[in-house]
Amino acid sequence: MILYPAIDLKDGQCVRLLRGQMAEATVFSDEPGEQAQHFETSGFSWIHVVDLNGAFAGKPMNGDAVEAIRRAVQIPIQLGGGIRDRETIDYWLSRGIDRVILGTIALRDPELVKSACRDYPGRIAVGIDARDGCVAVEGWAEISNMLATDLAKAFEDAGAVTIIYTDISRDGAMRGPNVQATAALARRITTPVVASGGVSCHDDLAALKAEEDAGIAGVICGRALYDGRIEPDTALALLAA
Repeated sequence: MILYPAIDLKDGQCVRLLRGQMAEATVFSDEPGEQAQHFETSGFSWIHVVDLNGAFAGKPMNGDAVEAIRRAVQIPIQLGGGIRDRETIDYWLSRGIDRVILGTIALRDPELVKSACRDYPGRIAVGIDARDGCVAVEGWAEISNMLATDLAKAFEDAGAVTIIYTDISRDGAMRGPNVQATAALARRITTPVVASGGVSCHDDLAALKAEEDAGIAGVICGRALYDGRIEPDTALALLAA
């Protein structure tokens, strides 16, 4: 199981939000590239990056910070936030980003996502953010009527490399991940699922690891890594067991 350390970008800084609220941002670093290097030297094999401003604006807003991260590390990067047209997909994949995450556009224009999956095999992830089981879009500012499970199933045969599932109510709240909902989603589809939101301690990682056979292939962790509640060596060993 892969542990993805998260770098969330707001105004060029590394931050963590509380339940997706931009006004509830805690700044952890002014140097995204240095933060990425720290994660690489700590032994992580991937970095998860989100352009938070871009998620609300619908277009990339932290491009300089993303490129600084790309220059700083050798390990692969997955990027989400404000990637809502083919031009932006092409741009980032041509700039050394290894995988892009398509969220809002997966609901708004599923055919564009399927086309990107065909043209970039293994490099497109679908991000599904949910509140009370329903998909949230536009930087989590809008809740749709689409169930997360239905959206995930719609991309079963599209070729997406993974589904990144975030429970918004848990994100940044340090209340533990929604293991039950994540495992239930993973069991209903064949696409591997990456869990996101609420991971606060090693026990949370162990709980997700216990559901690996359900189809949970990875977990994203942010605040708990920044404040030391999760120690990289211990976490990586636990998930690799």
